[in-house]
Amino acid sequence: MGAKPRRIRLGILFGGKSGEHEVSLTSAASVIGALPADEFEITAIGITKEGRLASAAEVRRMLPAHLHGRVEPRGALEAGDSGMRVGALQTARRGNSHAPPEIVFPLLHGPYGEDGTIQGLLETAGIPYVGCGVLASAVGMDKDVMKRLFTQEGLAVVPYLVVPSRHWRERLSALRRAVREELGYPAFSKPANLGSSVGVRKIHSEKELEGSIAYAAEFDRKVIIEKGIDARELECAILGNDDPEASGVGEVISAHEFYDYRAKYHAPASRLEIPARVPAETADQVRRMALGAFRAIDGAGLARVDFFLERKTGKIFVNEINTMPGFTPISMYAKLWAASGLPFEALVRRLVELGGERHVERKGRRVSGDD
Repeated sequence: MGAKPRRIRLGILFGGKSGEHEVSLTSAASVIGALPADEFEITAIGITKEGRLASAAEVRRMLPAHLHGRVEPRGALEAGDSGMRVGALQTARRGNSHAPPEIVFPLLHGPYGEDGTIQGLLETAGIPYVGCGVLASAVGMDKDVMKRLFTQEGLAVVPYLVVPSRHWRERLSALRRAVREELGYPAFSKPANLGSSVGVRKIHSEKELEGSIAYAAEFDRKVIIEKGIDARELECAILGNDDPEASGVGEVISAHEFYDYRAKYHAPASRLEIPARVPAETADQVRRMALGAFRAIDGAGLARVDFFLERKTGKIFVNEINTMPGFTPISMYAKLWAASGLPFEALVRRLVELGGERHVERKGRRVSGDD
């Protein structure tokens, strides 16, 4: 019998200054609660809704009480080898008895976490982390730029329009005409940079267009308006760095008219069907397109790619890529890999390995042209 693997010192970075703050808290609690204590030594590092690193006391308030004994709250991000440290004001001194995490899992969703900002901070501080880098994270959050890259890669996307939030009112007449002539109704409006269906509305007719755009514009500097199609929603999980793998394909069955925030997180009748009941050739095409989408944004570590399967034509469209998908009890990413033969603990270990590999690769690059 082989020796048992050593415990991994894993930092869970969660919370964040975004509309998905609560989703992140749920993801963090789910991961912490599911990981075995004899395999993972967990440090919890919180970011408040105001965007600052939380104190140890605030970290405890952000987690369920039954998990307090499972984690070491920490008010700092630290690199063990470089000595660089980003700390909360309340705990700026080095008062922790344990060594800092060897790698950080940034379970942050939405802007100021999933969009390349925290990835840039971690890279600057020399801290290894799980998941996509700065570029892929930024592109994966911006649905406008993301769709342009998908189109360049030859991946089909649903027809859409983009309008700057500052100028939509003065362009409303032209927008009405463009939506009517180019997209038709129903359509969907959404912030370009957000996730978990926050800020998304279905526009059934032209009379709903103005209010829907105004609502989406509250969340981001750009608003996406997409053609609404009668489609099934399929999802595929990606795992890997330069040689990524695609999981099996799952289907989202929404309890509501579409898979909005409430349907995702508060509707028990919403469910995930794994594997999706689609022909083998459809599943194979989804998996190929998922890998293509991952490579198009230069992804690393993990991502979940969402698709529309149009009922009438059978055509597959890439909806979006999520570079830090949810890890809640009802989230698709971990369930897809479990159904593909990779249980949760093994999945997290593999993600940690992939993050470590990327960190070693970054450290090995030259930073100067001088010989």
